Amino acid sequence: MAGQNAKGFKRIVNAFFFSVAGFKAVWKHEEAFRQEIILLLVTAPLAFWITVNNIERVLLVGSIVAVLLVELLNSAIETAIDRIGLEHHELSGRAKDIGSAAVMLSLALAAFVWMIILI
Repeated sequence: MAGQNAKGFKRIVNAFFFSVAGFKAVWKHEEAFRQEIILLLVTAPLAFWITVNNIERVLLVGSIVAVLLVELLNSAIETAIDRIGLEHHELSGRAKDIGSAAVMLSLALAAFVWMIILI
């Protein structure tokens, strides 16, 4: 990719466009990410409606954003593994399973945060 070695403000601009490309790719290729965006779109307004405390709002919305962050990293791992090769390899499978476990843990954390704050 051209511009990866840019300096200063140009590097920041390039990083922004690389990030936009990443969001487009994950949106196009990862159904789980699309589902988690819908989850965010539903829960973020709900977090503002059911709480009056800004810390609780940050925890509620932040827990869902954390799920998205972990999903992005998991998708990056899966994409890199698939780039290496689609044939089954124990280590490739293990890497994908560990990434999936990270997503599950982030979802469990989000559920826990919501449950604690709502109770």
